[in-house]
Amino acid sequence: MLVIIIAISLSMDAFSLALAYGTLNLNKKDIYKLSLTVGVYHFIMPLLGLFLGSIILKYINNPNIIVFIILFIIGLQMIYETFKEEDIKNIVCFKQMLLFGLAVSVDSFSVGIGLNVISKNYLYCSTIFSFFSLTFTYLGLILGKKINNIIGKTSTIIGGLILIIIAFMYLI
Repeated sequence: MLVIIIAISLSMDAFSLALAYGTLNLNKKDIYKLSLTVGVYHFIMPLLGLFLGSIILKYINNPNIIVFIILFIIGLQMIYETFKEEDIKNIVCFKQMLLFGLAVSVDSFSVGIGLNVISKNYLYCSTIFSFFSLTFTYLGLILGKKINNIIGKTSTIIGGLILIIIAFMYLI
């Protein structure tokens, strides 16, 4: 039960960021790919945290700075793309999906550092984390898309601003 509670907690930031990102009115293929990307990250990151965490934390004092930079750039790009004449869906490229997945899974890395305290069945934990984050990301993207269909481009600007605000929250 503890693993499921942690999985839900880890998935909440993926949901909130997916909600903002969903305002880009992504097509179904991109929604599936982005959800799968986040799910894969949430499978790998706890395992990386378990095996590499103590080594990496020696060199990076505050991993939240990385999350801040990624979310801030994605938020600015969303707002910028809203004012361009081009189709906004073009900004959801493979590179952006990887950055988004990384941003929402850094906390899974941190959980991985203490994973051996939670459970000795590491693959089970990572699978549960992956399932919940994939599901929450998918639901956030769908809900964000519905919001975009109701209020249009304004929702993309709001989504970009939300990402920037969340980025600053990582610095606190």
